[in-house]
Formats: sequence, C-alpha cells, structure tokens
Amino acid sequence: MAIKVHGSVFSTATLRVIACLNEKGVAFDFLPVDMQSGAHKKEPFTSLNPFGQVPALEDGDLKLFESRAITQYIAHEHPTKGTNLLFQDSKKMATMSVWMEVEAHQFDPAASKLAWEMVYKKMFGLETDPAAVREHETTLAKVLDIYEARLAHSKYLAGDSFSLADLHHLPVLHNLMGTPSKKLIEERPHVSAWCSDILARPAWATTLAIQKQN
Repeated sequence: MAIKVHGSVFSTATLRVIACLNEKGVAFDFLPVDMQSGAHKKEPFTSLNPFGQVPALEDGDLKLFESRAITQYIAHEHPTKGTNLLFQDSKKMATMSVWMEVEAHQFDPAASKLAWEMVYKKMFGLETDPAAVREHETTLAKVLDIYEARLAHSKYLAGDSFSLADLHHLPVLHNLMGTPSKKLIEERPHVSAWCSDILARPAWATTLAIQKQN
C-alpha cells in the first residue's frame, strides 16, 4: 500500500514532504486538502492532525504530522532507496541536526513571513506591507550572513553531501527566488551557489510538476 500524503500544493510544508519522497524515489498518493473550505480544520482531516495543519502522512497504520518529522521518518524508513539524506557518522548526523534546527528556528520564521508578504498576499488579493518586507528582509539577511560563512567552508549545510538540512529549505527558497527579495540570496556568492544547486535537483523539478498538476 502506497504512502498517502494529505496536503496542499500551495503549502511549503507539504512540498517539503513531497520533495523528500521524490528524492527517495518512494511511491505515494497525493490527496489534496481543500483549505479554502476549511477542510483542514475539521474531520476527517483532524483525525490525522488535531492541530488542523497540512500535511499529514499515512503509511499503513502509522499517521504522522509535522513536515520535518515526516521527512525524517521517510529518510530513516527507506535508507537504501534514492538519495541518501542522512549520515552514518554520529558527528556528521549531529551537524545535520544542528542545521535542521537552524532552518526551522532561524531561517524559516523570517523567510516564510517574507514569502507571505511577497508571494501569498498577492494570491489572496491583499496588499504587500513594505514596512513588513523591510523588517523581514533585515532579519533574514542576518541569518543568511551566517549561512554564507558556513557555506564558504562546506558545499552543503551539513557537509559535502545533500541532506535533509538542505532539502528542508527548498519550498521557501523557491518562493523567494521569484521575488525581488532574491537579492538577499544573490548578494551572497556561497549562498547563491548553494541555492542554485539544490533548486536544480531533479526531485525538486518533479515536485514542482506535481504542484502544477494539482
């Protein structure tokens, strides 16, 4: 029985999970959740995630929510399939965990707020707040300065190979690169090279194709 992913292709968290499945070459069924009608806030979806947020995953009798927890499950459950997104060495694994935490707690809050202003508000017919854009760009710039220093000494965030630490950035980076805020990436040569590298991965192209189909 194939894995089931319940979510929305407009959700960066959902795309994070789909990208991981594509990297691993794991078959799955995508089941769209109609967020406009509020389907994510009521049954049957809340039986999968009581917090009413996408995505949720079903793998047999296992039900998971929280996209980063789901990607870790996928990577551990299918170690020999597709791209190896983990490390066997405990020190390298610890480094990867550090940068996964950085993505979740430093990069994503500022980047997602910026994407809301620059991408999603337009989708909902709302006006972008220039003051908010400046605030979030300033915050994100400080984070990216640290990334620039890290990537000057390492091709990827956790070392010399692509891992979950990099993959988790893909959806929000993709959004920002379609806006004037891409200058924050392009002004930092090592961040820019890393961004171009990971966004060019075939599994991400497959993820974007699924987004367009849905």
